[in-house]
Amino acid sequence: MKLLELSHVKKSFDGLEVLKDISLNVEEGEVVAIIGPSGSGKSTLLRCATLLEKMDEGTLKICGKSATLNKEGKTRYAGKSQLAELKSSYGLVFQNFNLFPHYSVMKNVTDAPIHVQKRDKAEVKKEAEELLKKVGLEAKGDSYPSQLSGGQQQRVAIARALAMNPRILFFDEPTSALDPEITAGILKLLRQLANENMTMVIVTHEINFARNVADRVVFMDGGVVVEEGKPEDVIDNPSSERTRAFLQKMEV
Repeated sequence: MKLLELSHVKKSFDGLEVLKDISLNVEEGEVVAIIGPSGSGKSTLLRCATLLEKMDEGTLKICGKSATLNKEGKTRYAGKSQLAELKSSYGLVFQNFNLFPHYSVMKNVTDAPIHVQKRDKAEVKKEAEELLKKVGLEAKGDSYPSQLSGGQQQRVAIARALAMNPRILFFDEPTSALDPEITAGILKLLRQLANENMTMVIVTHEINFARNVADRVVFMDGGVVVEEGKPEDVIDNPSSERTRAFLQKMEV
């Protein structure tokens, strides 16, 4: 089943076209890595896919349900209740963590399942304890974000996303604010999630990670998808000169 369907997406900011007719589908259980230079539109595409930005044109389906309606040739969004339902089906992890600073780690993880999904508090807390154990932070439930390292905060952000029992997880440069040693730990955690068949879309500059973990790599530049395919094709044997030039700069 396709968990994400983006078709003919266009997005401009102040007259500058950032996304130029992009289409992307993601199957259940698939890990898709999106790579490309800064300013290529990767993060904007992710923000459109997760309803943080409204696209100018195109259609979006999440878990088979439409977020957009095409009325008189123009993109319109579905009603609030439909969008709220769609938002509860995916998780999003940002590069700068976006934790609530005045909430403990435990409250950061449990708040949305309790108040947004209206789930049982005791059940949510038990699940949260398991998730914190999974990300190696079982002893940090009572700590606050300011007491944690960047890598620990990112682990909390991942646990918080998983607490919503999402069908698909989106990551926007999850390691760009972290040093190399801490980055390795986060990438190991993402690899573990991939092994558990979690559907993931990851915007990343970690080319080796994309090569080793992704089922499919999408290379974007200038607001378009230049090429996509298996990692061994796109990264190790790119068909486009633009892809080749980018990877050479990355010293892959």
